[in-house]
Amino acid sequence: MAELKTAEVVLRNKNYLAEAKTRNHFLTMDQSVAAGGDDSGATPVEYLLTAIGGCVSMTLRTYAELRGWDIGEITVNVTQHQDENGTYLTEEIAFEKEITAEQRKKLMVFAGKCPVAKMVKGETRIVSSIL
Repeated sequence: MAELKTAEVVLRNKNYLAEAKTRNHFLTMDQSVAAGGDDSGATPVEYLLTAIGGCVSMTLRTYAELRGWDIGEITVNVTQHQDENGTYLTEEIAFEKEITAEQRKKLMVFAGKCPVAKMVKGETRIVSSIL
């Protein structure tokens, strides 16, 4: 059975300041001043973009190490966009070391296997309740 992942988020009575705890780690979320917050932390969307980038980079590192590929640092820029069809995300992935065309092809396929990106793409159900 997979390890159960949990996060608790408490929105304080101060505008949009939220405090989150997961395992032994604490995060602060807020909205920008323009959106009514105090800009005391990243927004939930910024944390989501960060989670996708972190997951993609770690997934690619695992794949490359299993094959003995030295690809160096992995940089993933995830950006939210909006157009006439709605909101979408782009990922720009860069490697410190040169990679071959065949490695590029395989790494692109494996990047799509990131569990966080799969969740965002709608492969995970969310069951909500009010306690």
